[in-house]
Amino acid sequence: MVQLPADQVRSAANRLKRAQGQLAGVVRMLEEGRDCEDVITQLAAVNRALDRAGFAIVASGLKQCLTEGGADSLDTQKMEKLFLSLS
Repeated sequence: MVQLPADQVRSAANRLKRAQGQLAGVVRMLEEGRDCEDVITQLAAVNRALDRAGFAIVASGLKQCLTEGGADSLDTQKMEKLFLSLS
């Protein structure tokens, strides 16, 4: 089981909270009938924010696995699946 350090949990949580706020803004834009291009631009920004948070979480977990158990402890198929689930 991977436990992320408190500073990395805080960083990822902050990224996700910002993405949550951006998503709320996209919903408001839709409800207000804003221009489609503006909505898509903001939706793409939310997507990028979520991707960055996800990659940061996976990378932190990978780093922890390498430092604690060495490369032999990695389940490469599981790590590959995690990375691909974000793409």
